[in-house]
Amino acid sequence: MTTRRTVLLATAAAAIAPAWAQGRYPTRPIRLVVPFPAAGPTDVFARAVSAKVGELLGQSIVIDNKPGAGGAIGSDFAARAPADGYTLLLGTSSTHSVAPAFGMKLPYDTVADFTPIVHVGDAPNLMLVPNDTPAKDVKEWIAYARKNPGKLNYASSGPGTVVQLTAEYLKAEAKVDLTHVAYKGTALAMPDLMSGKVHLLFDSMPTGLPHVQAGRLRALAVTSLKRSSLLPDLPAVSETIPGFESVVWFGLYGPKGLPADLVNRVNTAVNEALQDKDVQATLARFGIERAGGTPQQFAAVVDKDRAKWKKIITEQKLTLQ
Repeated sequence: MTTRRTVLLATAAAAIAPAWAQGRYPTRPIRLVVPFPAAGPTDVFARAVSAKVGELLGQSIVIDNKPGAGGAIGSDFAARAPADGYTLLLGTSSTHSVAPAFGMKLPYDTVADFTPIVHVGDAPNLMLVPNDTPAKDVKEWIAYARKNPGKLNYASSGPGTVVQLTAEYLKAEAKVDLTHVAYKGTALAMPDLMSGKVHLLFDSMPTGLPHVQAGRLRALAVTSLKRSSLLPDLPAVSETIPGFESVVWFGLYGPKGLPADLVNRVNTAVNEALQDKDVQATLARFGIERAGGTPQQFAAVVDKDRAKWKKIITEQKLTLQ
C-alpha cells in the first residue's frame, strides 16, 4: 500500500507540475536583452511594451542593452542563457532574418538555438521621392523608372540594411534599373533626396513622415502588405505589386528548450499588453503596427521573411560590402 500510495502521489505531482510552475513564474525580475544601443528606437520600443507586460506578469522586466555586431552579441548572450524564462530576447528582422539570409557567420543558429514566443509588432517603411518627381503614385513611378533605365538611383542606410533590401526588392519585382547610393543612415540622405540628387528612399515613419507633412518630400506608398492603420489614406506598394511587403518585425524569443508553460505565460501577457491603449499609442509614435498571435504564427512569419530576403540577396547578387 505504501509503495502504491507513493506512486500515486508522484504521478499526481507530475501532472500538476506544469501548472504549478506556470502559476509561480515569474518570482523575480526578468531580463529582456535588447541587442541594440540604449535610447535607440528598438530600446525605447522595448521599454514601452515591457512595462505593461511586467505589470501583467507581476514582476519587473529589466532591459539589458547588449549592442554590437548587428545584434549578434546580444542575441548570442540570450541564446546561451538558462531556459528558465528569466532571460528573453527582443529579436528583429536584422538579427533573425537578414543576417542568416546573407549567410553571416553567427555564433548561434537563429532557428535551433531560440524558442519563438510572440510576434510583437511590425514597422513598415515609406516610399519617399522628391517633390518634383513626375509621378504621383507607385504605378506612375515604375513607368517613369522604366523610361529612364540606369538614370535613377536610390539611397540607403548602408549595404545589408532593410532599407537597401526593400529597394532591391522593388527593383526585382518592378523590373527597373536603379543605382545604389549608400549613406551612413537615412537622415544623411534626406538633403540629397529633397534636392533631387537621389530619387528614392525607403524610410521609417518616425523619421520620414515629418518631412512629408512639412511638404519637403512626397510619400507614394507604405511597404506593409496592407494599408497601415497609422496612415490609412496612403496606398500600399502591394496595391500595385501584389504581395509586396517589407517590414522590420519585432518579436520575443527565449533560449532553446524554454518550457511550453512559460512560453504560453509570456505570450498571453504580451498579447494582452498589445490591447492596451497606452501601449498602442506608444507603438503608433514609432510607426509600429501591433502584431500578437501564437508562437507558431511568429515562427512562420520569420521563416517566410528570411526566405524572401535570401531570394532577393541571391538573385540581386547583394553583398555586405
